[in-house]
Amino acid sequence: MKLLIQILVFITAFCVMEFMAWFTHKYVMHGFLWTLHKDHHHKKHNSWWERNDLFFIFYAIVSMTCIMLHDAETFWLGFPIGFGILAYGIAYFIVHDIFIHQRFKLFRNVNNWYAKGVRRAHKIHHKHLGKEEGECFGMLVVPFKYFKNR
Repeated sequence: MKLLIQILVFITAFCVMEFMAWFTHKYVMHGFLWTLHKDHHHKKHNSWWERNDLFFIFYAIVSMTCIMLHDAETFWLGFPIGFGILAYGIAYFIVHDIFIHQRFKLFRNVNNWYAKGVRRAHKIHHKHLGKEEGECFGMLVVPFKYFKNR
């Protein structure tokens, strides 16, 4: 029973991170921490590193803290929470940084209806260079209107 609960907590943590990505992007990145996120929209730098990557480090610290504070008696949900956050971080990195922004030259020829929809939605978000009016959505839950010509 404990294993089933841990699996459900892992899946829940992963899903909650989709909400957190949307919330953080809309209200923090395009809000009071725009100064860290704007270099992601304005490519006025030659570096692979962006100040925007600090958000990744924040969630990595949260994940590692949950994993390290895991205790079989008092915080036995530390592993599934921490690894759920980690799994989302890996999925986000693969979809957003590798697939969409091509920070590594992988998955360049993926061309199915879902991939096209994710790319289209992200491109529409990036057409707004300012902090306002950038439509925000999660990485996996993209509005259906972007999945044209399936």
